[in-house]
Amino acid sequence: MRAKFFALSLAGIIAGMGAANAATDINFWHSMEGALGDRVNALVNDFNKSQSDYVVNAIYKGAYGESMNAGIAAFRAGNAPDILQVFEVGTATMMYAKGAIQPVQEMSEKVGDPIKQTDFLGAVASYYSSPEGKLVSMPFNSSTPVFYYNKDAFKKAGLDAEKPPKTWEEVSEVAKKLRAAGQECGYTTSWPAWIQLETFAAWHNVPYASKDNGFGGLDARLELNNPVFVKHMTFLANMAKEGTFTYGGRGDAPNSLFTTGKCAMFTGSSGNRANIIKTGNFAFGTSTLPYYADVKGAPQNTIIGGASLWVFAKKSPEVYKGVTKFFKFISSPEKSAEWHQGTGYVPVTKAGYELTQKSGFYDKNPGSNIAVQQLDATTTENSRGVRLGYLPQIREIEDGEMEKIFSGSVTPEAGLANMVKRGNELLERFEKSVK
Repeated sequence: MRAKFFALSLAGIIAGMGAANAATDINFWHSMEGALGDRVNALVNDFNKSQSDYVVNAIYKGAYGESMNAGIAAFRAGNAPDILQVFEVGTATMMYAKGAIQPVQEMSEKVGDPIKQTDFLGAVASYYSSPEGKLVSMPFNSSTPVFYYNKDAFKKAGLDAEKPPKTWEEVSEVAKKLRAAGQECGYTTSWPAWIQLETFAAWHNVPYASKDNGFGGLDARLELNNPVFVKHMTFLANMAKEGTFTYGGRGDAPNSLFTTGKCAMFTGSSGNRANIIKTGNFAFGTSTLPYYADVKGAPQNTIIGGASLWVFAKKSPEVYKGVTKFFKFISSPEKSAEWHQGTGYVPVTKAGYELTQKSGFYDKNPGSNIAVQQLDATTTENSRGVRLGYLPQIREIEDGEMEKIFSGSVTPEAGLANMVKRGNELLERFEKSVK
């Protein structure tokens, strides 16, 4: 009996020790699929293999809008993930979700392993920081729009494959030559609202909204009736009418028009680089965004897109320790540089950028530093970025109106006026909801 009792006691102690030493699970919901999803899984697996105290579970939850809505719904139901990837337009909404979010820098300081804002590139850190200058979310896959072009198609049309168009007027002329040479589509764009309105404004140093594009207060309102926006929408509408610009849809939907070779010129996220390399069966080049040479102050700088990682409130101290450790791992110089080089997203840390430079990666991969070059400028009140409530919904309005403009069913002036009217109604509602 004594032996049996001793054996049972020993088994209980061992079981208890196993439970005490069990790794803490950390659930990470994200929106990366395809080649980018493979990169996320590899990053998470590397972290899990690097230590035995925590296990990060990477779970794909759909496109950015879907995953953000799923995360918010899960929090309300009391079963939120520990980490949620949120696209940059959701920043204001998440920041003002009082009680739902654990600010990242504050979290890391509490567990005694500070994540410092100064370690990150200025344009990236400022976008995801509080008015007090502390990181609210963790910079992760930061991108910016760039200009891609099909070198093989350029050569076929008798164009210099090493001289991409720099201005919008040149884009139009090149598109005509491409079409004349039998190219199905001259130019297309992904993420119309982000690239053709938000980034277009920063690149041309004109305001997208009042109050420093929303950074200066909740009473910011859209200013899309500026003559420069009218000029640009009219220009694209005319290209659409003559068949040199093909509207391919919202979000990432138009990406395939470029990777399949149908469109020879494409403005899209720098984060598309990995997918173009993987699926595009042609030589391609990367260049800076087109601009209008007669707009004073252009080109200025582009703004970041992509997403950051948000931590939900009401988690255990042990979970916060693990999340901090994971964030420190993915932002290490080696992992930051590896992520940048493998995906096309910008290196979010200064050390990651410096390591990439020293490695000679930019020399071996021409054009891979375009994104960083476009962001490497002292920002103005018009070019820091956009921080507005209900921005995902505002983009939906803008995309819908641009579809009407490009199809010729409304004038550019009328479409832009409707964007302002409907967008400002949402901003007014957001301001009241926060106050």
